[in-house]
Amino acid sequence: MTGRFDLALLVGAAVLLVAVAAVRLSSRLGLPSLLVYLALGVAIGESGLGITFENAQLTRVLGSCALIVIIAEGGLTSRWSAVRPVLGVSVSLATVGVLVSVLVVGAVVHLALGLPWRLALLYGAVLSSTDAAAIFSTLRRLRLRPRLSATLEAESGMNDAPAVLLVILLSAASAGSHPWWYEVLIVGYELAGGALVGFAVGLAGVWTLRRAALPAAGLYPLAAVGLTVLAYAAGTVAYASGFLAVYVAGVLLGNGRLPHRQAILGFADGLAWLAQIGLFVLLGLLASPDRLAGAVLPALLVGLALVVFARPLAVLVSVLPFRVCPADQAFLSWGGLRGAVPIVLATIPLSAAVPGATGLFDTVFVLVVVFTLVQGGTLAPVARRLGVTAPAEATELLVETAPLERMHADLLQVEVPAGSRLAGVHVDELRLPVGAQVTLVERDGTGFVPGPDTRLRTGDSLLVVTSPEVRDAAERRLRAVSRRGRLARWFAENGSDGPMP
Repeated sequence: MTGRFDLALLVGAAVLLVAVAAVRLSSRLGLPSLLVYLALGVAIGESGLGITFENAQLTRVLGSCALIVIIAEGGLTSRWSAVRPVLGVSVSLATVGVLVSVLVVGAVVHLALGLPWRLALLYGAVLSSTDAAAIFSTLRRLRLRPRLSATLEAESGMNDAPAVLLVILLSAASAGSHPWWYEVLIVGYELAGGALVGFAVGLAGVWTLRRAALPAAGLYPLAAVGLTVLAYAAGTVAYASGFLAVYVAGVLLGNGRLPHRQAILGFADGLAWLAQIGLFVLLGLLASPDRLAGAVLPALLVGLALVVFARPLAVLVSVLPFRVCPADQAFLSWGGLRGAVPIVLATIPLSAAVPGATGLFDTVFVLVVVFTLVQGGTLAPVARRLGVTAPAEATELLVETAPLERMHADLLQVEVPAGSRLAGVHVDELRLPVGAQVTLVERDGTGFVPGPDTRLRTGDSLLVVTSPEVRDAAERRLRAVSRRGRLARWFAENGSDGPMP
């Protein structure tokens, strides 16, 4: 028993290290890293090292756990100031767009492959959701217009919930036994309930973490991620959408100016990478290469229907009430990447023993590999051709907060990035509110106490001590000066376009 456990640890550690090294290789080649992870899973599976794994139920459970972490990281790193202007169109894409995609793909599969309507609609439901992991990891390497990037990221964070609900409903043995309006009400309740639960947990978490001085900095990341998991659990217990609750709670926590915010984001990012690696390797392990060859033609047919008809039509219908230019619509259509989520969703009918579920899983697996390779590898040139790239901008000002419990004060750590107009400003020109003071400047590895006439430089690190009452005002002022310089107020810049208070 001990020998098997040690061998499992050896294989697991080796796969993890190879997967981490593969990120650099995939970046150089311009390939999405998920393809490398899937290949690793297939390589150690029954046709490679000979590890046999056919437990669809366990894959479904572990896949759901991984998706919780991935969606939580997406919510934590989303800026509310960027999400708020595109919230309407993102919600429309995540709901109306999902429904249109399900109907179009289902109709094509039913007519072209001759499959029964229930199974055909399952194909559409499984493939209707864009993948958060693929979107977050791929788009953040591109320099897109902020509004367009935020739309795709917010959509991928929210559309998992309706897709999961539709797949579960269609996979249930009682599918079709209720009238359509009953199913609509169930989906509506679960989405609304999930949003409310996530909002409540996120709001309570922000209030608590900003006031509770924990004894160690490392506890803040644990508490933040734990709150997103709590949101999922509370949502499912209330028969609501746990995935939507996770995303909403993550957005609130990520924009709540929590203590040690950068540590929280770094911890969540590392967990998300681990979840992606484990998820994709597990899905590759579950796949059977001997069956995949027979799924190539159906996968190409369904994939073309999805990319050429379903996704563009879903985007067109979803953005009708909003002002979205044709170039942005075209990129939204091409940038709707599929990744782990469709494969995980395909394990739901597989574990429920739905007739035809094995063929569905194989088809979705091949489709994800082929079309992720095609779409993910062409996003950059397509973005340039459509003119949706953004010019280079100054790095976002990073402000790290830590509580000083005994002194009833907060400590802000501020980095002066390249392009920031903080460079060249004297300390007394910062005009920080009363109760806030720059106490230390670190420059070229040396720290010193600044005077009023100390001029800041690019690369400086500042330590600002503030009272809790003026912490937010001090942070807003620093952001305002970083954007517009010492005359920020003359330009009506108050620094409010940062994380949500």
